[in-house]
Amino acid sequence: MPPKEISGKITALGVDISVSSTGDRDDYISLTDIARYRSDEPGDVVKNWMRSRETIEFLGVWERLHNPDFKEVEFDLFRLESGRNAFTMSPTKWIRSTGAIGIKSKRGRYGSGTFAHVDIAFEFASWVSPEFKLYVIQDYQRLKSDENSRLSLDWNEKRLFTKINYRIHTDAVKEHLEPIARGKAKQFVYANEADVLNVALFGMTARQWRDANPAERGNVRDGATLHQLIVLANLESMNAQLIKEGHSREERVVYLREMASQQLDALRENPTIRALDGAVLPPAAEE
Repeated sequence: MPPKEISGKITALGVDISVSSTGDRDDYISLTDIARYRSDEPGDVVKNWMRSRETIEFLGVWERLHNPDFKEVEFDLFRLESGRNAFTMSPTKWIRSTGAIGIKSKRGRYGSGTFAHVDIAFEFASWVSPEFKLYVIQDYQRLKSDENSRLSLDWNEKRLFTKINYRIHTDAVKEHLEPIARGKAKQFVYANEADVLNVALFGMTARQWRDANPAERGNVRDGATLHQLIVLANLESMNAQLIKEGHSREERVVYLREMASQQLDALRENPTIRALDGAVLPPAAEE
């Protein structure tokens, strides 16, 4: 499963420039938007940049450093032809012929155009205008700083909410369920109760999530929104009480699923939580 892309935007000298991010070192910036600083025909600007030998050689070096599947033979042919009057190059041709990953061509109603890895995008911006490049870099750094602040806040929030009622829940399991567990069931008693909450909130067990997301790191709760984590803390407290009252696991799952659905709906439009989370609450797990 490819990493999820997150869209952002920077502004340089009044020009809005789209940024697509899949991680700290995997940002792609729209060359099409950068080119609009020079011309109303941005596609032609990008193609003109790609005609020069210096550009082809730079792109080749970048691909050698980052792309083990880069097609060296095809690249050498382009390098020999580049710079000549009859030589033409487009992003699509470059990608298709060499298997390049540093440049991407996107189509669609939103976010379409030519995107390039931040290393390449800065090189292109310098070719468009050295002054303009400085403004691009400046606002890109602002964007990354904002992202880091938000992610740091988000991480601390999640640490807090995952701990709120965790001890209440594990103490109830330890006192009421662990003593009556027998054989192999004893070693899985805590994991089973964690899955009671997972099923109630996410509609699947931890194992089912791993089977459905083999390429993902972490677990089913790592990608939870702040809304979901607040509900999870409430479910932990309620499940602890239901355990103390002697309800069966099946009874508790039914009750907790209904509770999760109701609380997710109730918190969906809470302005305070929405401001902290900065994300749209996903739909509750179906029955």
